[in-house]
This record gives sequence, C-alpha cells and structure tokens, in this order.
Amino acid sequence: MAVFLPKYNGEIDGEITISGSKSESNRLLILQQLFPEIKIENLSNSDDTKLLQKALKSEEVINIGHAGTAMRFLTAFFASRENSVKVLTGSKRMQERPIGILVDALRSLGVEISYEKEEGYPPIRIKGRKIEQKEVSIQGNVSSQYISALLLIAPSLENGLKINFTSKLTSIPYIKMTTSLLESLGVSLEWKEDSIQVFPLKENQIEDFAVESDWSSASYYFSLIALSAKGKVSLQTYKPESLQGDSVLVDIYEKLGVKSCFEKNTLHLEKVENFELPEILELDLSNAPDIAQTIAVTCFGLGIATKMTGLHTLKIKETDRLVALKTELEKFGAEVMITDESLELKNSKTMLSDVSVVTYNDHRMAMAFAPLCLKNSLFVENQEVVTKSYTDFWKDFSKLTK
Repeated sequence: MAVFLPKYNGEIDGEITISGSKSESNRLLILQQLFPEIKIENLSNSDDTKLLQKALKSEEVINIGHAGTAMRFLTAFFASRENSVKVLTGSKRMQERPIGILVDALRSLGVEISYEKEEGYPPIRIKGRKIEQKEVSIQGNVSSQYISALLLIAPSLENGLKINFTSKLTSIPYIKMTTSLLESLGVSLEWKEDSIQVFPLKENQIEDFAVESDWSSASYYFSLIALSAKGKVSLQTYKPESLQGDSVLVDIYEKLGVKSCFEKNTLHLEKVENFELPEILELDLSNAPDIAQTIAVTCFGLGIATKMTGLHTLKIKETDRLVALKTELEKFGAEVMITDESLELKNSKTMLSDVSVVTYNDHRMAMAFAPLCLKNSLFVENQEVVTKSYTDFWKDFSKLTK
C-alpha cells in the first residue's frame, strides 16, 4: 500500500513522543534473560523488539522476519544456553544476510551450529552448550552486532570472555552502547585497541533501566526542520549524554540550519532563519551509518551536495541501501555516485514531483524520504514497513504536516 504525501507549505510546529531506542531495548532484553531481576521501562514498541520478545519465548523453530539485530543477538544467546536446540530463520532478505563470521566465532568456542540451506547464511541450527573457553577471535570491520552479541553473553559465562579483534572495529558507538549497559550492571571489562575482556558478573548493581528514546527515529524530524521554511518541534524523551551513536545528529544538522537544545528530557529543534548553507556537506559516518539515508535526502531537498564515507555496512542491511538510495534519489532528478562504502550527491536545483518511492522492505527508506513533502508531492510505497522500528511514524508525521 502506498501513501500520498501532498506538498506541505505550512509551518512545522508540534511535540512528538518517540518510544524507546530499539538498539538499547534489544540489548536489555537479552541481558534480562541472563539476569532476570532487571526491569525495563520505555521499551521500544518496534516490530524488531516485539519479534525479539516473542523469539525469546519460542519453541525450536524461530522466524525473526527482517530483524537483523535479533538474528545476531539470538545466535549468541542460544549458543550459550546449555542443552537448548533452536533453528533461527527469517525473511528471504534475512536469508541473504551473512552470519558466518559470528557462527565461526561461536564454533571456535565449542558450540555446534549448522546451516540448514546455504553455507554462511540463515537458517541455522544451534545446539547450545556451556561455554568454558576464555577467548575468541572475530573480525571487527563487518558488523558491530557480531561483537555486541558476544559481549552480551560474556558476563554470564563461567570464565567471562576475551574478544580479540582481527581487524579494525566499525560502528564503535554501538559497541560502546553495549559495554556501557554492561558496566551499569556492574560488569568489569577492559577495552584495549585490539580486544575487549569481559569478566563474569558477580553481583548485579542495578535493576531498573529507563530506555532513552530512539535517535534514529528523531533523525526524520531533524530533516523536516532543515527542509522547512520556518519550523520547530519538541521531541521526548532524550538526554544530551546519550549512549546512541546517532545522537551526532545534533552536530550534523547544526550545519544544515537546525538549532538543538535540551530542556530536562525534551529535545527542542528549531529552524535558524536566514541560515547560509554550505555548498557541500562532507561526513564520515562509519560510527553512525543508519542516518545516511536521512542526510542524503535532506541535502537533496536543500539543493546542496554531500559526500558521505564509512557506509560499507549499508550493503548488508534490509536492502543494499547505497543502491536503493541512488535509484530512488535519481527518480527525483538527483545525480548520485556510489562505491562500496561511499555516496556522493551533486547539488541540484530541480526536484520532480509525484515520484513514487520504492522502499525495498526497508523502514528507513520510507521515513527518510517522507520529509521531501515540504518541497514537492510524492508517494511512498509499502508504507507499513515503518513498523519495523517506528510503529507510530505516519501518525506522528501527519501531526506536523497537515
């Protein structure tokens, strides 16, 4: 089903409450299984989090749909559950997303994991065991979720776990989010350049976690304000000292005319009048790749060029996001060049109207393009895909654009 977004010429003004971070919520759900005394407030209401909750209660065969985080976290979790036997599968796209690096690491710890179809990809059959080995080696430059999956189970293991990295780490803020949550529990760890040593948790120091709202979801309102002639919006519930790497939005969008300020747990965004935009916005997003789609669309709508690097992980997401971005932006008249890890957008003064945006079963494609309705009318296909991370997106978005 497609949604039609007519061109909106009015002022942006409103207040939005966004549910808890999917990234924080999913990590805490795994930790809660390992340490049941944990209580979680403001849990994400995203499809991914609901799927993870259901999977943790499921029987032998578990279908996690498009939920990549759930696939990685559950692989490590069930691997560490002695005598459990689980089959993890997912959507057609999920069965095209690699899992071999994590499987190889877990096999080196003595876990028996087999592939049901193609080597290196889901579905996988996991026979859990008591993990006693103290060290594991893994590539660090493919997906931070592999590292986080191992970190989350490490404090529950008899001997803890030392994770050695055979290559440079990627998406470090997501790994820091995981280690920060562990440390708040009372877990001791040592992070060196090429390893993280996690010691067994002796005594849980905290029981109540209040999940901060999702910064990735906030990105679409940063874009909306940047593209507005005049606008302001207040977002709940956010804090300046965030565990989420996407909080770099504050600094990035300051360069695009969006002023941000915090008041208690509220983030206020406001358009700076008569702001002089840069000719080109150059960014290394290796620590925050999930906001690349939003930024690319914002820059196109503003008519400025951008060059973004550090995007190598986008090729193994819900879709190949670099190819998808290039394809859909070019429908509007953009000139886009991509490599395996970068995207370059030329500045453009024209934008075609009534374009139909294909979302490729990717929630971020739908939400990233929506703010373009401030410049021209457009259609967004498969609108319901947003529930993967932001269930109330269209309802909240329409509050500001109708």
